[in-house]
Amino acid sequence: MNKKVSFNDTAIAFSHKTDKELAQAHFIFSLMKFQWLVKIGTKLTPLALRWKLPIKGILRNSIFKVFIGGESLEETKTVLKTLNQYQVKAILDYGAEGKENEESFTKTCEEFISLIHYAGAQSSAPFISIKVTGLARFSFLEKLNNLIQPHPFVLPNPEKLSKEEQKELQLLLAKITAIVEAAKQQHIGVLVDAEETWIQDTIDALTFHFVKLYNQEQAVIFNTIQFYRTAAFALLEESIRLAQEHSFTVGIKMVRGAYMEKERLRAQEYDYASPIHPTKQATDDAFNKGLAYAIANLEKVHLIIASHNEESNSYATELLAQYGFPQQHPHIHFSQLYGMSDHITFNLAKAGYATSKYLPYGPIDDVVPYLMRRAEENTSVAGQTSRELQLIEQEIKRRKA
Repeated sequence: MNKKVSFNDTAIAFSHKTDKELAQAHFIFSLMKFQWLVKIGTKLTPLALRWKLPIKGILRNSIFKVFIGGESLEETKTVLKTLNQYQVKAILDYGAEGKENEESFTKTCEEFISLIHYAGAQSSAPFISIKVTGLARFSFLEKLNNLIQPHPFVLPNPEKLSKEEQKELQLLLAKITAIVEAAKQQHIGVLVDAEETWIQDTIDALTFHFVKLYNQEQAVIFNTIQFYRTAAFALLEESIRLAQEHSFTVGIKMVRGAYMEKERLRAQEYDYASPIHPTKQATDDAFNKGLAYAIANLEKVHLIIASHNEESNSYATELLAQYGFPQQHPHIHFSQLYGMSDHITFNLAKAGYATSKYLPYGPIDDVVPYLMRRAEENTSVAGQTSRELQLIEQEIKRRKA
């Protein structure tokens, strides 16, 4: 019988944090309450680093420590060990953003493969995360996107590309092949991040090219579906239909999405209908509808529920119970970002569900874009920072008492 999970037990939620770490998290989330401060910080921090101002020490001992696993893979070992003590695994992510040149793309590919071998040697890191923009030029992915539409799962005919572009596509396919081959050998899942909608059809097509090749026996490669998109449910349905038709397991990571403001602004700028649901409630409804459909088809879906929404996580546990699936079903996994929603992750783990933290690492200069997105996300999601603060303060009071 699946246990009813409460997300209010702060003793469980923050059992992995020392008093000092809890105070540090409290300080960071207290700052994030102020939207004006976050806006200034996200603009000035990258500039300060570019101008070589001495702020790395401040970042390293504040926001970096709360949301990042370390500056190198070796530094993540301490975090992995701590998480594992509480039955929480990790999705390892090389947090550096692509620098738009082939040398950088090759280096990022090599880093992903090193990461897979590192994860394969750990018992607590069953997945890694990759970004296609770390492997190819954004403008090239955008061009492919225009050629792929309207079908999201078929790569464009090479005849529509120039000789140079054909070579660029072959280089990209070779990089992803090397990554997925290594992952298959090491029994590590590769989660392909979702990105902006104007390159997402390319990412879907690339991912499904490898899903059909490698997911025959187990889910090696996972696509990410952003449920703030109005097209998300249709994408999920089509993914599962293809899995049933071609007898493979489709790996799906369900998220709400991280580019909402950017997507809406671009839709206004280019005068097309916004691809994003108009309200948070519409997004929540779409996400929960997707959960119900995916869990009903769990035989063909390996599902990662990557949500910070308490209601959605609770609903997922209820659906599993309704279908008679065990908490440790091999096709179900819950995940939240490192440094956020510990009350969800650790309470689910304590109740016996497979859980993980999405754990980025990398040099401070390289992970700043990721950190800035986390700061913006916490201020843009209604109530996120307030809820985090409330629970941290509740735990501080409990410990003092």
